[in-house]
Amino acid sequence: MSEVPILRAPVGTHDVLGPESARWEGLIATFAQFAYRYGFSLVLTPLFEDVGVFNRGIGEDSDVATKEMYVFEDRGGRHYALRPEGTASVVRAFVQHQPVTPWKAWYVTPAFRYERPQSGRYRQHHQLGVEALGTDDPALDVEVIALAWRFFQSLGLTRVRLVINSMGHDECRGRYVAALRAHLEANASRLCDEHREVWRRNPLRLLDCKRDECVAVTGVGPQLPDYLCDDCRAHFAQVTEGLVQLGVPWTRDPRLVRGFDYYTRTTFEFVADALDGAQNAIGGGGRYDGLVERLGGPATSGIGFASGVERLLLALGAEGVTTSLVRRELDVFVVDTTGHDAATTLLDDLRGAGFASDRAYDGRSMKAQMRVADRSGARVAVLVGPREESAGQVTIRDLRSEESVPQHLVARHDLVATLTRLLTK
Repeated sequence: MSEVPILRAPVGTHDVLGPESARWEGLIATFAQFAYRYGFSLVLTPLFEDVGVFNRGIGEDSDVATKEMYVFEDRGGRHYALRPEGTASVVRAFVQHQPVTPWKAWYVTPAFRYERPQSGRYRQHHQLGVEALGTDDPALDVEVIALAWRFFQSLGLTRVRLVINSMGHDECRGRYVAALRAHLEANASRLCDEHREVWRRNPLRLLDCKRDECVAVTGVGPQLPDYLCDDCRAHFAQVTEGLVQLGVPWTRDPRLVRGFDYYTRTTFEFVADALDGAQNAIGGGGRYDGLVERLGGPATSGIGFASGVERLLLALGAEGVTTSLVRRELDVFVVDTTGHDAATTLLDDLRGAGFASDRAYDGRSMKAQMRVADRSGARVAVLVGPREESAGQVTIRDLRSEESVPQHLVARHDLVATLTRLLTK
């Protein structure tokens, strides 16, 4: 009989098990708390959408749409795509349901991109973020950026920089793109191999290229800040002044344009200096004042921010932030040697009283159960055997005490009160 092959997670994906999953839980719970404080409510959208949601949103000519998106035809002949990023789906939900504005929503979701897997970048990765729609007030830009900054601070990250820029609106950015296109045409032979022929499609994409050839060409060409109109300059000034008032440090990067077509005016990125320079962005976002219209809705301003969970955890590790984001150790481990499963009712009482509790199974010996109890990380073990049961008692053993005999008998009806006193010291 042939051996059944072991099936593994697809290339570019990964499983997250305990205790590592507790860090994910803590990260998401912390973000949820911050989002709530800032007035955002949770939104849940489908993992797949009509492919037009993303083609219209991020741009049909973008690398994500042409090279990285998972696109498929369902059994009814409809063309769908797995979500490559969070914003377009949330905006589609806004257009469809027309909530009262300003609408402030937060999300946590898997996202899918077919790209070369590397540290902190997976074909299925996970994003958390916020979106706010219904006003172009620069105070909202400040609020979204400050939320992200405070969140990173709360995690214990200290080596994070905020870089910010303004892409202007369609008119002033259009003048800049025309000037940039003329400059690139005159210097096309000096560009890197990837961009030497494709720059005409979207000249702004070359500002994201980190290769020396493209950096040298764009570095001496026209600069976006010089082409902003008075309104966009004033908007950017109000955003940066607001950040200064809140004590959020920032630097301007005139090359920062982000990767999607929908961005306008404010764009920003958070850089973790503890990570490798090629993969050191742990979050970013910007304003997208035309995206709602692209998806069939009325003219509506919006701004958002997203961060990758995997990349954030890498940054925490790189900075040596080793404290768990959430405590997920057991309080109590029940060791039952009565021979007739007294642990089930005992555990139900303990869990009902709020104690994280567990047990061993399969009728193991006292010695074997104590080994499992030690490995469980529980603070105490509650032992019940025939003698304790007949006397209406249990034995509490402190598994973390340095005393030679760190245990004592208590009445069964006093167990919850005794554990409460012991575990809240």
